[in-house]
Amino acid sequence: MKSTTIKTSNPSYEEFLYSLQDPEVPAPALSPKRFGVALQIDMQTLAEQAHVHRNTLRRAPTTASVQRHLRESIKAIKAAYAISGDLNKALLWYRNDGIEAFEFKTAEELVSEGRTEDLLDYLMSLQAGFVG
Repeated sequence: MKSTTIKTSNPSYEEFLYSLQDPEVPAPALSPKRFGVALQIDMQTLAEQAHVHRNTLRRAPTTASVQRHLRESIKAIKAAYAISGDLNKALLWYRNDGIEAFEFKTAEELVSEGRTEDLLDYLMSLQAGFVG
């Protein structure tokens, strides 16, 4: 009987970021599709979070509103990665961990609500040891 080993990949933040670049777009744009795959978010949910029609993700992925949402999400993930040093933990936290200081909303929900700066301030205070 052959044993199977589950191999987990934990790329660096930089590898993760560059994996999100859309090769089909000449500008340095983030790919909504690649972001969705990386975070296991379907395109309808991602469109709702970015406050755009789902067709916008496919037809106009470089629009300001789509790219803004992706960049804000990446900022939160990068801040979480800076604290944990583990990309998989940062991604899990971003999508699933309700934050008590924000009425148990997740970072993903806060970014969708336009509260990225509040979230980043909170994470910086955690990193400095002021709250938590």
